[in-house]
Amino acid sequence: MSRTEQQPGEDSGEFDVIGEARTRVDSWDKVRGRVEYVDDLHEGRLAHGKLKRSPEPHAGIAGIDTSAAESMAGVLAVITGEDVPNRFGIMPAAEDETALAQDTVRYVGEPVAAVAAVDEATAERALERIDVDYQPYEPVTSIDGALAPTDRPIHTEHGGDGNVDRLAALEFGDVEAAFEAADHVREDTFFYQGNTHMALEEHSALADWDPGPGKLTVWASTQVPHYIHRQLAKALDIPERRIRVHANSVGGGFGGKTDPFPHQICAAKLSMACGRPVKITLTREEVFYAHRGRHPVLMWVKTGVDADGRITGMDFKSFLDGGGYGSYGPATTYYTGALQTVTYRIPNYRFRGVRVNTNKPPCGPKRGHGTPQPRYALERHVRLLAGDLGMDQIEFRRRNFTGAYERTVNWLEITTNGLEECTTEVLEAANWEEKRATLPEGKGVGFAVGSYITGAALPIYWNDMPHSEVQLKVDRSGSVTVFCGEAEIGQGSDTVLASIVAEVFGLEPEDVSLEVGDTDTTPVDLGSYSSRVTLMVGNAAIEAAEKAITPIFEAVSAELDVPSDRLAARAGRIVDERDPSVGLDLAEAVQFAEAEYGLIGAVGSYTPPAIQGEYKGAGVGPTPAYSFSAAVVQVDVDTDTGEFDVEKVWLAHDVGRALNPMSVEGQIEGSVYMGLSEALLEDWSFTTGGQHYGPSMLDYKSLTVNEMPEVESIAVETQEPRGPFGAKEAGQGPLLPIPPALTDAVQDAIGADIHETPITPRKVLKGLKGRSVGPAGIPDFEFPEPDRVDRPDEWSGGGV
Repeated sequence: MSRTEQQPGEDSGEFDVIGEARTRVDSWDKVRGRVEYVDDLHEGRLAHGKLKRSPEPHAGIAGIDTSAAESMAGVLAVITGEDVPNRFGIMPAAEDETALAQDTVRYVGEPVAAVAAVDEATAERALERIDVDYQPYEPVTSIDGALAPTDRPIHTEHGGDGNVDRLAALEFGDVEAAFEAADHVREDTFFYQGNTHMALEEHSALADWDPGPGKLTVWASTQVPHYIHRQLAKALDIPERRIRVHANSVGGGFGGKTDPFPHQICAAKLSMACGRPVKITLTREEVFYAHRGRHPVLMWVKTGVDADGRITGMDFKSFLDGGGYGSYGPATTYYTGALQTVTYRIPNYRFRGVRVNTNKPPCGPKRGHGTPQPRYALERHVRLLAGDLGMDQIEFRRRNFTGAYERTVNWLEITTNGLEECTTEVLEAANWEEKRATLPEGKGVGFAVGSYITGAALPIYWNDMPHSEVQLKVDRSGSVTVFCGEAEIGQGSDTVLASIVAEVFGLEPEDVSLEVGDTDTTPVDLGSYSSRVTLMVGNAAIEAAEKAITPIFEAVSAELDVPSDRLAARAGRIVDERDPSVGLDLAEAVQFAEAEYGLIGAVGSYTPPAIQGEYKGAGVGPTPAYSFSAAVVQVDVDTDTGEFDVEKVWLAHDVGRALNPMSVEGQIEGSVYMGLSEALLEDWSFTTGGQHYGPSMLDYKSLTVNEMPEVESIAVETQEPRGPFGAKEAGQGPLLPIPPALTDAVQDAIGADIHETPITPRKVLKGLKGRSVGPAGIPDFEFPEPDRVDRPDEWSGGGV
């Protein structure tokens, strides 16, 4: 398409991601020792980008006329799909997107053109002058609709599979034999509604193309600078070495900023077209279209138990509404079936899952990626199964809990396991037994458990390289600088990194300087997702710090004539542990070491243990360590209106070791908030015509501080040997038991059996009338014959 070329004599300025009038930019020039001060408003260098989005959920693009926009004063560049034709996607198995639609739009809000202009108002007016000729098709907006035969699939490359995007079918052991041997079998159907991340900070990217060296610099609100770096190279046909990505501090991510996005690619292409830095910041409405939030999932579960209440076998089906594109869909599909076996011993297990495309914004990972939905179904199912047997639900669960250091039937390796301790502590804190016996009608308490990974054992693109790398430099002044590609998204990863290095060096965290999230100057870290940073970056940091301090100890040993194995780093000094009065300040110790060995620095890396399973899908679920949670929720239900208040939540979480107790408490409370909001209010619904019911914070309801109950957080410490100083994750796992525990509390209060989220007053009233609240059934879909996988030889679960 036509575009304005860079004017002679102009060169690229550099600007921060929020476009302040005057700012010091941490650019690639800083690495060469040159820090420039720029005034973007005075010089008028910064261009503003905007995306034209489709109003149609499913349509062909017969033509795009950009001439009127290009002729406008102040418009610097206009691009369409033919300018950015390369497919991209976060997962190699799902590279099905282009930055701008090529010949088909697949959801309302999909970008079809992009404009760069001297200001946002001009860019907005230019969008109105771009004429797109759409040929509307019938939209697909439901799982049932996506599974129906069609002559026009959303993605024609799926061929005979129609709108089926992903399939999974696995069986461990013999499930049918387990059902035949069972004394009781129950089946249930559940639906977990999709929802979005609702991070307060909208997505933003600023790109600056320097044609001299052919260098692209991108500042982005992203959780995964390394993966964005790779995808920019693919989408723009630029070598990775010619791209630099800065991960700016993100005001909340929750998984919503782990994909490569069209606005990032378009900002870069527009900068290349107009010769200026280009910034694109999404509006709140556009963030709803960018989405990548929680999949709506329909689930069916069938379980057999023996006379003692022990599970003999389980069959689990999941149907995922994936929206218009792949995103993390291949992994999400398997996550809906992977972790059921981590909390309960299931001797024989069959999982079948299907992800379909619909004409909605793409779904992806949200806090707990792919696991809150099946956890909701499993915990509700277990509660009802216990009721069938006339058994106390806590006793039933305990009879089936997994233990420490065992392998599940689907080859997942559990190390430390605080599930029993979490259950005991949370029940005691909530005074469970007394409340269950004495609360009046309308009040109730509910219980559920959960488990989550502490980082995925495999990278998104398969390779044998480390997942986290840390570089460390010790200055002769005694200062320590740590370089790492990790991304701070508000979860405290910077604090953890500084604290771990400070612990090894005997310093305070504020004495450690960090250089993070820059693909040019820091070594690779895969990013802030799957609760991986504390364990993986932490272990890499310990390795680097211990390597770096070793020559310092050796130099001090020689200087003080004290064996190096008697030395310790404490309070900014290297001291003799037997006589702490004998020692040297760290700065002096470093100088002795530098005189002997030269520059003091080191690197550290971390690669998770190898996965054990060898079947398709075995890469989803393994982790260095699993966290465990148990929750109690108390509610007060108004039986006249169906409205109810959540009075208090108690949650115990197996954190391994709380490196920063305040941060752990904050993560638990944040997870509780998000779990309650999903269970009570959040509803990712669309009309049958593919229109979002309300892409705004006014129309899309989420919990506010006014509805947030008191939360009692309990950190259970199990001292995980694979974690740094014993730590495991705390950022995602605590969400998982909240929705089922809330539903259990409502059932305890009024007897209503609810099988879907969100739990609205209308559904409560329906349940009070004895009517079924939940999906009527599952689609008549024929899954392929499951791959049969042998159980591990050492599996300790018994069974058929």
